Amino acid sequence: MPDIAVLDAPDVAAAALEPTRARLLAALAHEPGSAAQVAARLGLPRQRVGHHLRALEDKGLVVEVGTRRHGGLTERVLAASAKAYVVSTAALGEAGADPARIGDRLSAGYLVAVAARAVREVGQLLRGAERAGRRLPTLTVETEIRFASAADRAAFANDLAACVRDLTARYHAEGAPGGRWYRLVAVSHPRPGGPADPAPLPPPAEEAPQ
Repeated sequence: MPDIAVLDAPDVAAAALEPTRARLLAALAHEPGSAAQVAARLGLPRQRVGHHLRALEDKGLVVEVGTRRHGGLTERVLAASAKAYVVSTAALGEAGADPARIGDRLSAGYLVAVAARAVREVGQLLRGAERAGRRLPTLTVETEIRFASAADRAAFANDLAACVRDLTARYHAEGAPGGRWYRLVAVSHPRPGGPADPAPLPPPAEEAPQ
């Protein structure tokens, strides 16, 4: 079972997003089971669960992993096709987020569009790699940082940009035979607040006109 599946077909995404079916997917990702077992686990009618499971199986979101005998009957044991799912903007067609349509590269909207593009592109590449029986080479660097001030935040952004430019100039090989293009994205956003988190940093104050 893969760790994550990216859904880019509208009908498949719609099936996974239906509330009851989303609950079934979560339950079957945690523990495979028959329709009767899942119905008992979630407190839902057996017939209703069976209907939704058939719909999920038709879309490849649920797969049979075995059978079990229960009360003189043979029941199919089902599992989710992945441990977790994410919907790609490809499922929305032309309505999906596209960084090329957002002019302000410093906006939160542009960040979301770039992240959505990464989901779409990596999802497509991941399916190709799985079909070929190969591992998709990627790199993810993630950390958290608490800035003392808005000025420090801005200085950090400038230093990071300079570092990325230096590394790009050092390793970029435009005409290398057999080379492969990669897309590098660095994003930063306030961490969602919790009980122990302070309020977000205020924007830098504008100087009063002289």
